[in-house]
Amino acid sequence: MGLFDKIRGGDEERVAFIGIDGVPHSLVENNPDVFPNLAEIEDAGDAGAIESIVPPESSACWPSLTTGKNPGETGVYGFTDRETGSYDTYVPMGRDVQVDRVWDRVTADGRDATVMNVPVSFPPQRDVQRMVSGFLSPGVDKAAYPDEFRDDLQSMDYRLDPNPKLGHKDDKTEFIDDAHEVLEKRFEAFKRYIRADDWDLFFGVFMSTDRVNHFLFEHYTDDGEYREEFLEFYRTLDDYIGRLREELDDDVSLLIASDHGFTKLDHEVHLNTWLAEQGWLDFEEDDHDDLGDISDDTRAYSFIPGRIYLNLEGREPRGAVPEAEYEETRAELKELLEGLEGPNGEPVCERVVEREKAFDGAHDDIAPDLVAVPHDGFDLKASFRPEEEVFTKGARNGMHNFYDATLFSDDPEVRIDGDVNLFDLTPTMLDLLDVDYDAAEFDGRSLA
Repeated sequence: MGLFDKIRGGDEERVAFIGIDGVPHSLVENNPDVFPNLAEIEDAGDAGAIESIVPPESSACWPSLTTGKNPGETGVYGFTDRETGSYDTYVPMGRDVQVDRVWDRVTADGRDATVMNVPVSFPPQRDVQRMVSGFLSPGVDKAAYPDEFRDDLQSMDYRLDPNPKLGHKDDKTEFIDDAHEVLEKRFEAFKRYIRADDWDLFFGVFMSTDRVNHFLFEHYTDDGEYREEFLEFYRTLDDYIGRLREELDDDVSLLIASDHGFTKLDHEVHLNTWLAEQGWLDFEEDDHDDLGDISDDTRAYSFIPGRIYLNLEGREPRGAVPEAEYEETRAELKELLEGLEGPNGEPVCERVVEREKAFDGAHDDIAPDLVAVPHDGFDLKASFRPEEEVFTKGARNGMHNFYDATLFSDDPEVRIDGDVNLFDLTPTMLDLLDVDYDAAEFDGRSLA
């Protein structure tokens, strides 16, 4: 029991959440020798594969995981979203998340939260005791609050993310070394602030896992050149998780989860190129690179990952699809997507989801009309730059998937069975913390 816990009298429950971005449950399940500490956590509580959200993209997933609500409520659908009534686009940041995060609810309950490296949380909030924002932040100097926390992180050479450009090199050695360095500094910082013992909720995310998966996953699945380095990275992560768990007091419930799964990438699928080939998308000029360059006769366009928007009259500034023809046009495009085949004749889309089946809330006005969820191996891209081919393969050989996210808990009250998804995490943490809430607020349910 730590000093602050003694002062408080130890009468309030506490939760530590450790995010492992993009780690698939199948990776852990199939390699028990690599993950002995996660196995111990499962033995103490429970574990299992859980579902991500539609679409399974980190920028949309983390706001949903930390609020318990779908993108129609959070207002964040992906790395790029469209301004209402405009062809202008923007990169969503923390201020664009339109509903309370789990740490907001903890703070409102008079409790304290330490929040470290959560994607889509920039700028750092001033009403949380300490916070360093994660992915999409410009750097630690601007991403950390308060000042003494920022200074401490900088003195540790703390970094927000590995350098993904290194992953594009054929020789992955420098990339792997860089990922290990970021992982080590993240562990050291997590350990220091877990030891501080002045929090009720500790919420920290390891992001290097996602980076390593993007550039090395094929080496793991196909026994490639860097397979052992891939597994050694995960042995290190598991060791760090075990050592962090040792720092926790007995009154702390530990949850560990990823925001989506991962699988091997065989083909990048350039949906805007395909839409152009099918006669649904055109541009004003040959030289084009953003949404505003589409022509007046465009009927549909795409954002990553697999988000399809009709160019709808009355919604888009130069909409070509009459509102009266919305359902008919959308059904036609859905059927085309369902029939899209890869280079070897295999279906690209596992399913195509209509907007009303995935999104509901105050911000569903910017929701995509369709979301294509691909079969494993097909990574859906959506550049507005000219692409010569629909199917390509770049430096990345791993991609996100919907069904293979993971959740571990050492609390025996938490049961991971049935249909479990990201929306369940926030109500579960609030229950474990004894923070009151209205269950009807959430798209998920408590597992505790």
